[in-house]
Amino acid sequence: MDDASPPKWHLAHTTWFFETFLLKPFADGYRPFDEHYEYLFNSYYNGVGNQYPRPRRGVLSRPTVGEIYDYRRHVDQAMDALLERAEGEVGARVVLGLHHEQQHQELLLTDIKYNLGTNPLLPPYRTDLRDRTSDGNGAPAPRRFVGFDGGVVEIGAAGAAHGADDARADALPDGIGAFCFDNEQPRHQVLLKPFAMADAPVTNGEFLAFIEDGAYQRPELWLSDGWARLRAMPPMNGSDRSAGAEPRPGPLYWYRRDGEWYEYRLSGPASLDADAPVTHVSYYEADAFARWAGYRLPTEQEWEHAAAAQPVRGHFADGDALHPLPAEDGAPLRQLFGDVWEWTASPYVPYPGYRPLPGTLGEYNGKFMSNQLVLRGGSCVTQPGHLRPSYRNFFYPGDQWQFTGIRLADDR
Repeated sequence: MDDASPPKWHLAHTTWFFETFLLKPFADGYRPFDEHYEYLFNSYYNGVGNQYPRPRRGVLSRPTVGEIYDYRRHVDQAMDALLERAEGEVGARVVLGLHHEQQHQELLLTDIKYNLGTNPLLPPYRTDLRDRTSDGNGAPAPRRFVGFDGGVVEIGAAGAAHGADDARADALPDGIGAFCFDNEQPRHQVLLKPFAMADAPVTNGEFLAFIEDGAYQRPELWLSDGWARLRAMPPMNGSDRSAGAEPRPGPLYWYRRDGEWYEYRLSGPASLDADAPVTHVSYYEADAFARWAGYRLPTEQEWEHAAAAQPVRGHFADGDALHPLPAEDGAPLRQLFGDVWEWTASPYVPYPGYRPLPGTLGEYNGKFMSNQLVLRGGSCVTQPGHLRPSYRNFFYPGDQWQFTGIRLADDR
C-alpha cells in the first residue's frame, strides 16, 4: 500500500531528518554516512532534492537493517557534539526533529499493522499486549451529549512554532520542551453556534448495527465520492479474510467467520469487542454513520473548544494495548484523547494569517493543505505527551489505515 513504509525506512528517514536539517547546515566538518541516503530516505522535501518513489520503498533490500543502525549511530555521535550548542535555530530544529520522530513512532506501528493485518496468516506483532479483560474495563456508560454555548472563542496554539515558549509544556515529555507545529497557528477567534458533542466515541457494537441495517447498500447515506468507492469494491460476503478474501466495505481489519465478527489487532485476530471504539473507518464511513444515526460530525473548531478544558489523558502507546479500549474514565468527554483519531467535518486548510516555516522546512505541513480532512485527539499508538488540544492531524477522506474513529455532534 502506497501510504505504508517498511520499518527500516522509518528508522532511516528519522535519522535523515537530523542529518539533513541539523548536521549538514550547522555541524562544521560533518561527513555524511552515505551520500546515496539523501535520495533514498528523503520523504517529500523537494527543496532538498529528488526522492526515491514512495510506492517502492518496500523493495529496498539494501541497505540492510544493520547498515541503517550503523547510520543511526553515526548521526547520533555527530548530534551529541552539536547538542553542546543547541540553542536558537539549532535548538528549535532539534525539538522539531524529536516531535517528527514521535510521529514516525506512531506511523511505524500503523504501517506494521497494515503489513501483518493484510497477510492471510494474520500474524501477531506482539502476543503480550493488554486486552479488555486484563484492563478491567466494564461496559461503557450510555452515551449522552454535552452541550456548549458557543460564542466567540479562540482556537489554535499560543507561543511560537517548532520549539519556542508555550504554556502547555507540562503536557509534553520531559526533556522535549514546549512545542507546537506551524499548522496550529496563529491563534485566532472563531464564532461558534451552540452545539453538543457526544461524551464518547462510537463503539464497534453501534457500527455493527449500522452495517446490519444495510447502510452500505443505501446511497442516501453517502457522499457521492464515498458511494462511488463503495461501488468499486467487492460486496460484503462474509468470507474469511484469513483465507485470502478480498477487501470489502467495513472497517479495514474486520472480517466474518462462521457467523461471528472478528478484527485483526496488533496482538493477532480477536473477537469483536462491542464496547470498544470502532476504528479504521474512513471519513466517508464516519459521515455516513453520523447521518444514519441522525447526527453529524463536529467541526475541528468545535472539537478544540470542547477539548480546551479537558486533561490530556487516555490510552496511548505506552499502555501496552495498542488498540482502542472501552471507556474507563469519568471525564465529561470520555476518551477525547488517545484510543482513536476522531474525524472532523473540517477541511485541512491554513488558519487566517498562517505562515509556513521558512525555507525547506516550510514543506513540513503547509503544502498538504488541500483535499484532506482534519482529525483530532490522537490514538492508542500515539506517543504519550505528543498531543495537545490544538494538534491537527490530517488524512484523505478514504483513508482507513490509521486508527481513525467517530465522535458525534449535534446542533442545539
